[in-house]
Amino acid sequence: MTNANIELPEPGQLVAGEWTTPTQQLDLVLEDPFRGVPLGAAAATSDADVERAIASAAAAYDEGGWLALAVERRAEVLDAIGDALEAELPRIAALEAFATGVPVRQTSIVGVIVPGAFRLAAQMLRGGVLRDDRTSEGGHPVEVHRLPLGPAVCLVPWNAPAPMAAHKVASALAAGAPTILKPSEYAPYGTSELARVVGRVLAEAGVHPGLFQLVQGGPHVGGLVVRDARVRAVSFTGGAIGGRAVAAACAEDFTALQLELGGNNPLVVVPDADPEAAATAAVDLLTTLNGQWCRALGRLVVPATMADEVLGRALDRLARLRAGDPLDPETDLGPMVHSRHAARLRQEIATRAAAGGTAHASTELPAGSGSFLAPTLVTGVPEAAATEEMFGPVATVHTYETVAEAVALANGTPFGLEGYVVGTDTERALAVARQVRAGEVKVNGSTIMSLHLMTPRPAWGLSGLGEEGTVETIRIFTGARVVGVEGMTALHGR
Repeated sequence: MTNANIELPEPGQLVAGEWTTPTQQLDLVLEDPFRGVPLGAAAATSDADVERAIASAAAAYDEGGWLALAVERRAEVLDAIGDALEAELPRIAALEAFATGVPVRQTSIVGVIVPGAFRLAAQMLRGGVLRDDRTSEGGHPVEVHRLPLGPAVCLVPWNAPAPMAAHKVASALAAGAPTILKPSEYAPYGTSELARVVGRVLAEAGVHPGLFQLVQGGPHVGGLVVRDARVRAVSFTGGAIGGRAVAAACAEDFTALQLELGGNNPLVVVPDADPEAAATAAVDLLTTLNGQWCRALGRLVVPATMADEVLGRALDRLARLRAGDPLDPETDLGPMVHSRHAARLRQEIATRAAAGGTAHASTELPAGSGSFLAPTLVTGVPEAAATEEMFGPVATVHTYETVAEAVALANGTPFGLEGYVVGTDTERALAVARQVRAGEVKVNGSTIMSLHLMTPRPAWGLSGLGEEGTVETIRIFTGARVVGVEGMTALHGR
């Protein structure tokens, strides 16, 4: 399969149990990022249909039919969704590669999250994630029930939309919350296919049609759903501008909120590191998902005495990458998601060059009009001019003389999502990692996966609000109700 012959689905909407085509269009023209050809205007759900979706979710919550089902039955339905999605993985991975430009070899690997998220949520339900009972000092049982706060909204970005949608939706459904999903307007295809499967399995299970719905659109549609007082929990992954808008909207009605907003993540190369290992980690972090991921490399922090060697080895590795059609299994690097994004990244490079930086790139790009950008390392940029996230295969390089200086450089931005440390002496590397202000810090690792399936994925500073995770995301959508017999009267009771 190639970008030229893939069959694209019509981005649809699922509202109150009905699949229809959105009636509105955005001024955004979607593109084939590899061939650089326009595909037509992005779709948007109308205001009236958004209102119908929220009303249907509220009705599903008030009816309580999903929550009334036994935990085992809900887990069985989530497992059934996972099984159905497993069969669709090759198509979803191809659609994700087409829309985002990420090589299909990578979208296929990350795609295991799609069915896995629903199976894991089912496992959490069976394990009692929604109950945490205790015994009082008087010997009475105290029940702690975690219940859905109300209808929930899941907003996912364009860089890995189907896996992120699966994680959020599976968690919300496990929590018992009627869920409205809105994917990014830039990459609606894979998430639409995921939603078709989820909607079909839930319909076969006989649940309320408002339990799961899909709407399309941009910031306007997102604003409509998060501002509505009937929505009681929101999970958002995206950029800082959107995150601030969502946070402000949720503040009006004290809607529960989780935000993951990206970062400008450091890779600290400690003095005893193997230069080749450091270069390998830097290239992995710079190019995974074409550099379009929140935990990508933002700043390479390297000893001054090793900088030239590490940079040279990294450029050698980048020169060996094969850039091309993201649907070709042999492709290592695909195009940026859209020409707008590629143009913005070029401007980011120019801005850092104007601040004194020198851009280094070595990857040969295919001829044509696709939205390609060679992975770029920029040296000589003052620390103050390198604090913002770029969200692409671009990172700045910073040198240091002492480990204390390296830690200061690593912590020199308002973000705190992910950190990386490379060193031969693991204990020394861990000592440095413990000083990095970030939600997760990996030593001698550069994969897209978390350190542990059951640890939280926190976001510090401007990287977000709250924690995601296998358990944490489920609990985002819940509130605790504590019930029990006290067996005592007030101090002055008669």
